[in-house]
Amino acid sequence: MKESPPVFLGHFGVGFGAKAAAPRTSLGTLFLAAQFTDLLWPSMLLVGLEKVEIVPGITQVTPLDFTEYPMTHSLIAVLIWSALFTAAIYLLRRYPRGAWVCAAAVISHWVLDALVHRPDLPHKQGGASRLGLGQWNSFPATLVVELGVFSIGLILYLRSTRPLDRIGSVALWSLVGFLLVIYFANLFSSRPPNVTAMAWVGQAQWLLVIWAFWIDRHRANRDLPSL
Repeated sequence: MKESPPVFLGHFGVGFGAKAAAPRTSLGTLFLAAQFTDLLWPSMLLVGLEKVEIVPGITQVTPLDFTEYPMTHSLIAVLIWSALFTAAIYLLRRYPRGAWVCAAAVISHWVLDALVHRPDLPHKQGGASRLGLGQWNSFPATLVVELGVFSIGLILYLRSTRPLDRIGSVALWSLVGFLLVIYFANLFSSRPPNVTAMAWVGQAQWLLVIWAFWIDRHRANRDLPSL
């Protein structure tokens, strides 16, 4: 039985593709930026600050009804998280391009969510308006968009980096395969047993960030601009 939250491959595609724009920024950092709000979300569920309900059939792709998640997925919150993330990266790395690319990656999460979600994304905490174009109501359209964004991002990453050793290839393609397996498992398996179990399993997404840091240590940039 499926216990994990829906994996949106497009977010990981953004992380991969961002490497081409910020070659000195680790893939792990770019994954962290692109998935930042979804990495926070399971903890918010566990402590009761945000809420989701399991409603079979609510969309063709996911049974989750995101009833309350303004701290991680409202537009205002995402802009604030983006600013804080950008400032932290700049202070740690002193790499302006990397900081701005990370800012865009954090914001891209809300933009991509707005494309696929039902009208459930709030603009601000306590606001009544919701946004979402509802692409999760179309199984084929969801596959086209998610696999398309993921593929483009991966191609950009492959064009921007090269393996330093065997680990640089094996670890990368293992991650790609793992993401695809998890994605399709989420699509075709049964609904989560309960929200708590799903939230705990969702914490495993941090391992994907660690995996990306490991990959980056075994790959080099093909053309590193002097910035």
